[in-house]
Amino acid sequence: MSLLTVSDLSQSFIDKTLYEDANFVLNKEDHMGVTGQNGVGKSTLIKILTGEIIPDEGQVKWQKNVKVGYLDQYAKLTPGLTLKEFLQTAFADLFAQEKQLNDLYLKYSENGDNELLDKAGKIQTHLEEAGFYDIDTAIDQVASGLGLLELGYDKDVSQMSGGQRSKLILAKLLLEKPQVLVLDEPTNYLDVNHIDWLVSYLNDFEGAFIVVSHDYDFLGRITNCIIDIDFGTITRYTGDLKHSMKQKAQDRETYLKAYQNQQRKIAKTEAYIRKNKAGTRAKSARSRQKQLDRMDKLTPPQNNKRAKFDFPYVATASNLLLQTQDLVIGYDHALVKHAFNFSVGGSEKVAVTGFNGIGKTTLLKTLLGQLKPVYGDFELSATAKLAYFKQDLVWPNKNMTPLQYLAECYERIKPKELRQALARMGLTAQQAMSPLGELSGGEQEKVKLAKMQFEPANLLFLDEPTNHLDNETKDALRKAIINFPGGVIIVSHERDFFRGDWVDKTIDIEKMN
Repeated sequence: MSLLTVSDLSQSFIDKTLYEDANFVLNKEDHMGVTGQNGVGKSTLIKILTGEIIPDEGQVKWQKNVKVGYLDQYAKLTPGLTLKEFLQTAFADLFAQEKQLNDLYLKYSENGDNELLDKAGKIQTHLEEAGFYDIDTAIDQVASGLGLLELGYDKDVSQMSGGQRSKLILAKLLLEKPQVLVLDEPTNYLDVNHIDWLVSYLNDFEGAFIVVSHDYDFLGRITNCIIDIDFGTITRYTGDLKHSMKQKAQDRETYLKAYQNQQRKIAKTEAYIRKNKAGTRAKSARSRQKQLDRMDKLTPPQNNKRAKFDFPYVATASNLLLQTQDLVIGYDHALVKHAFNFSVGGSEKVAVTGFNGIGKTTLLKTLLGQLKPVYGDFELSATAKLAYFKQDLVWPNKNMTPLQYLAECYERIKPKELRQALARMGLTAQQAMSPLGELSGGEQEKVKLAKMQFEPANLLFLDEPTNHLDNETKDALRKAIINFPGGVIIVSHERDFFRGDWVDKTIDIEKMN
């Protein structure tokens, strides 16, 4: 019996059909990946499966009593709660039973009732079988694997960064050990080592899972089946990601041919009807109109525009844009043991790596002048012109449209130019006029990249620009970076993004500790 059965699912967003009459199942042995371009409805599907959104049509049936764990990036974190205390909430039911056990022992000591002792014995046995006395070990394993130990168990959860917060919520979910995991972009704030740990964990996971991810290297290592969203429907493929994408390409070609043939037939029939709706062949025309009305029309291929853009460049005569001198970064104290001594040449592409929280973003903010060095210094060329891509999806007003946002940022630029910049990023006219808060993560990232098209520079600081982006947009981003004549400092947890030999220098912050 399937753990999940989705039947005749239909969902629209504004004037766009995401999927229509879609059907698929999740079996108990399935390690399922969800693929599709930005904006096709992957995150919406997850919200439908978890009951956060009621679908327009169709049914979502979970097996009775199945325990589903959902990675909720917006879970509430109580100020004053420590990291350790938050992770312990994954075992709240066991701690409640421990309290009940202690209460029974206390009452027994007062009245000697053997019935109380019997109840206590049963609870004690259950706690032992449930691994209650190994909770600290379990927490240590997950916290270490996801890089939370470096933060310290006493850290207040309300003081954690967005990336640290996401890892903490993921850690708690894994500790709860549900029968089914539902994960939406779990690697967005994980570095390479922690992604490797998560891959190993998921491959050993005894239950089923559904994972949305644009990191195809990650998906290829964990999945045995794929559901792909395209052509307004959801198609299930059995096998690894590479096999699934190959089959998808073949299916897409077959579908496009069938769609084109049907469109030719429709056009021919409509022409006949127009020509003969009056006269001796009027009856035949009406008959063909009825046939046309009954025809099961294929969904038109979605007009997913591909991003194609370049970062604007400001010329500089300097061959050296940035030079650090014994630079030590941090806030109240140093984040790394060794100082930074590196340079960025006029056209050098520099990758910054290291586990989350080690100081990659802090390094960028220091070089941008937003934070003061703990020690040492750095020097920018007198003609250096900087542009910065922040990793957080934070907007002054989520109800603003992308066009309104850009117009507020650049009042002197004509709306036509702003629309063109959004279009170059692959955003449709409808998306350009939709509230930012209603766009997918990938679509919001594209708005941020569109903004950078109005920021001429010769030195780019890019902090996790690949988060949320589909493969085609990441390819366009990679080409834009390679083609940029100036220097680039880029942070990305996706090892596949750095494929090829275009990176001139790598700064591994982990090696500086």
